Amino acid sequence: MPENQARLGRIEEEYRKELSQIIGYELKNPNVTGLISVTKVKVTNDLKYAKIFVSILNSKNVKETLAGLKKSSGFIRSELARRVNLRNTPELIFELDDSLEYGARIDSILRDIMPKKDD
Repeated sequence: MPENQARLGRIEEEYRKELSQIIGYELKNPNVTGLISVTKVKVTNDLKYAKIFVSILNSKNVKETLAGLKKSSGFIRSELARRVNLRNTPELIFELDDSLEYGARIDSILRDIMPKKDD
């Protein structure tokens, strides 16, 4: 079983790289705004579904951007199929990963409460 997990890991990493490229450079959806990073891809064991975790920064509207990604999932999926040569291309499910945003918020709180040093 471990070799199957290793294979899934390689597939997930390959999908993550390709999806970053597709979303960053190929996608022409006006509702998708801001800097979108694909932080993680989780593929089911049967390769039927892939959960794509995205972090969205500097977007006009995060909900609209996520909806735009979902709407464009057919195009994104067909591009992925063209680039990654596997028998089936999974159904794409987009999820918001706000861990980067959360980390930035923690950083700013820490900066606010830390004593200021006079240089």
